[in-house]
Amino acid sequence: MSWKDEAEQIRKRRELAKGLGGPDGIARQHAKGRLTIRERIAGLVDGGSFEEQGETAGQAELDDDGNLTGFQPANYILGFGKLDGRRVIVGGEDFTLRGGSPNAAGLRKSVFAEDMAIRYRVPLVRFLEGGGGSVSGASGKGLSFSPVYDRPRFKSLADAMAIVPVAAAACGPVAGFPAARLAASHFSVMVKDTAQVLVAGPAVVERALGVSMTKEQLGGHQVHLKNGTVDNLAKDEADAFTQVRRFLSYMPQNVWELPPVVKTGDDPARADEALLEIIPRDRRKPYDGRKLVEHVVDLGSFFELGRRFGPGQIVGLARLDGRPVGIIAADCRFAAGAMTAHGSQKVRRFVDLCDTFHLPILSFVDEPGFMIGPDAEQAGTIRYGTALVLAVMQSRVPWVSIVVRKSFGVAAAAHYGPDGLVLAWPSAEMGALPVEGGVAVAFARQLAEAEDPDALRAELEAKMAAANGAFPRGEQFNVHELIDPRETRARLCAWLEWVTPLLEAQKGPTGYSIRP
Repeated sequence: MSWKDEAEQIRKRRELAKGLGGPDGIARQHAKGRLTIRERIAGLVDGGSFEEQGETAGQAELDDDGNLTGFQPANYILGFGKLDGRRVIVGGEDFTLRGGSPNAAGLRKSVFAEDMAIRYRVPLVRFLEGGGGSVSGASGKGLSFSPVYDRPRFKSLADAMAIVPVAAAACGPVAGFPAARLAASHFSVMVKDTAQVLVAGPAVVERALGVSMTKEQLGGHQVHLKNGTVDNLAKDEADAFTQVRRFLSYMPQNVWELPPVVKTGDDPARADEALLEIIPRDRRKPYDGRKLVEHVVDLGSFFELGRRFGPGQIVGLARLDGRPVGIIAADCRFAAGAMTAHGSQKVRRFVDLCDTFHLPILSFVDEPGFMIGPDAEQAGTIRYGTALVLAVMQSRVPWVSIVVRKSFGVAAAAHYGPDGLVLAWPSAEMGALPVEGGVAVAFARQLAEAEDPDALRAELEAKMAAANGAFPRGEQFNVHELIDPRETRARLCAWLEWVTPLLEAQKGPTGYSIRP
């Protein structure tokens, strides 16, 4: 007696599972301008590389003779795939079934995706589109299928973050536990107009608070890019796929490996003349910090993260002579680049990312100090700023700091790693306080008594600026070397040759003490 009938039933279940929510469900998804989960996976991974896991998970409907009459698949799809030949785990909710609210098997598969990434030590990619838990339970009949405190699924979030790179894309409305999964990622991107991120949707908010808002008003990209919940915005789903692939291209497979080296063909000795003029002689005049970075790193390699959150600070990934590095710089067009509460949170998270995945950090220093004033005090700037400074001091990866302009106050400490190399451009200024503030404090009495306070102030500021300048610092060996700005790229590429062997000893998980 053979098992032919049972084998045929397996085939039928797999076939029905691939049908998702049926033609009508797929059509509704497309009508909203969104792809299905299978289309997303196919758009992300290398062609033909997806190996699905748990295809037959779901709820079968059988007649009295045990024949299959219907099958509702688990509404979470997952499996192995490859990105540029490197293995990943990829998974996501099927919104065509129950709006992505997990059925029992779907929830177990979503946790299993994290378990697989941890077990096989490969990056995890999540496509998120779902409403989290449902009062109707797994069956739609008000039956609960999991305890209120389901520790394994929350522990898997923490374990994955500590071991493998995690990237997440919000492609539609994301609420409840899926929203927590989005936040529990090293890189997150949301699709413009089609994605919203919510603790709870409009109906729940209106019932609880009496506030009527749309999903977009509650949790659209205008909200979450500015508050730091989500890193980047994608113009469409294809752009989200590209950004996820690009982020992971800088990452190692896990914390026990080093980031991949990819030859870009850019000459490590390239010396751009534009660097001689990029910092204005007028100390109050801003410049383009992104252009500065792009003149130094491998051409086209800079990938910025979180541009709209803490906009005075620039962070991102890049390559130098093909080696991945973390970049910190300033956008002095926002509050002169002063370190705000949001900027501190953004840079701290980035430093931890680089430290976790063994990326040397390049800091282009232009720091006037922590943001001051009543708004800054109410935002808790000193607490978040101190947490950033401690994160820098606890980091293990090699640092190089290039002082391109200002380096003042306690906030300056956030730009210099332990035992890091410090280079300075001729435009560098370093001291306890910015020149203007220092003169105002130290010479307040003389200025008040002067016949021409403005003339005296200008004279004193000029003297202090000269004393805080690059050449006195170089002569005192307060910096390791003064360099021609055009030499920066060659110097940094040579530095990477020296420090890369040190990364071998840093493989494995990180660990930190409590921070403010």
